[in-house]
Amino acid sequence: MSESKLNLQGDVHRRLNPLTGEWVLVSPHRSVRPWQGQTEVSDVKPLAYDPECYLCPGNARAGGLFNPQYISTFVFDNDFAALLPSGPKDVYAMGDVLFARAESGRCRVICYSPQHNLTLAQLSQAQIRLVIDAWTTEYIALGADPRISAVTIFENRGAMMGASNPHPHGQIWANENVPQEQVRESLHQANYFQTHQACLLCEYLAVEERLRERIVCENGFFIGVVPFWATWPFETLVLPRRHAAALDELDSEGRDAFAEILKELGTRYDRLFDVSFPYTMGLHQRPVDGKAHPYWHLHAHFYPPLLRSASVRKFMVGYEMLAGPQRDITPELAARRLRG
Repeated sequence: MSESKLNLQGDVHRRLNPLTGEWVLVSPHRSVRPWQGQTEVSDVKPLAYDPECYLCPGNARAGGLFNPQYISTFVFDNDFAALLPSGPKDVYAMGDVLFARAESGRCRVICYSPQHNLTLAQLSQAQIRLVIDAWTTEYIALGADPRISAVTIFENRGAMMGASNPHPHGQIWANENVPQEQVRESLHQANYFQTHQACLLCEYLAVEERLRERIVCENGFFIGVVPFWATWPFETLVLPRRHAAALDELDSEGRDAFAEILKELGTRYDRLFDVSFPYTMGLHQRPVDGKAHPYWHLHAHFYPPLLRSASVRKFMVGYEMLAGPQRDITPELAARRLRG
């Protein structure tokens, strides 16, 4: 292959996301454009205990039940779950144009800490390890239910990302059917595996380790990188260096290393604009549908909205909604800023 003359830091170009098959338009020259749009107000730092918070220990939840006086992590069924364990199994169809199918499942909430004014990044590494242990326990328990095919673990951090409560917590949704985003990632990982007899993300990780242009942080077991195809300005991908399809394949040392890198990455986010950084974070891992998925590689996505300061965010509107994702700050520049 001849050497490319494409300048990734100056020329307008598109990058392919091999996990989803989606292209992202990169326009580096726009990163210096003036901003006259909406500005955001950073979250007000809460108290260590809020008597009105429905997630604090001992308080009444929105559904009327009372929380125990928990001292570490606390997991419970969502009082207003988007998925319910039982329901009709019918389908709705009108010709070949209208189709709907019933969906069941469970929604769980995990409180990371009893302390109301902390974030995941502000917990100690030992406390984050307890969160990872709880994620793993829930993944195994929910996955053992033959009615469940996929377990999605995620967190919406900050009001800017739609978090309804500042108490440090995340959610776990278990679906009867594999959700669409995991279906896309399964398809592309499986196709790559069948074509190359190798794991897509293992090979991608090897490229990033060789180039070292987009790596943000790393330890012996995990790597945090701004992916080559990142859509959000400071999006990152966290990958285990050793092939693991899901949390239940991490040993104790691996879970400690995962806690360490989540702590470091979260701290780097907070230091970037000196604000408690908002994001949506989620774990993608092997479906629990009873099928073999040797091509699946555990990974965590971080999708933060902040663009150039604590008060300016990236909006996914216009072209993004009607054509495809677009970004101005290159992933390489974003990685350098997070490393710094």
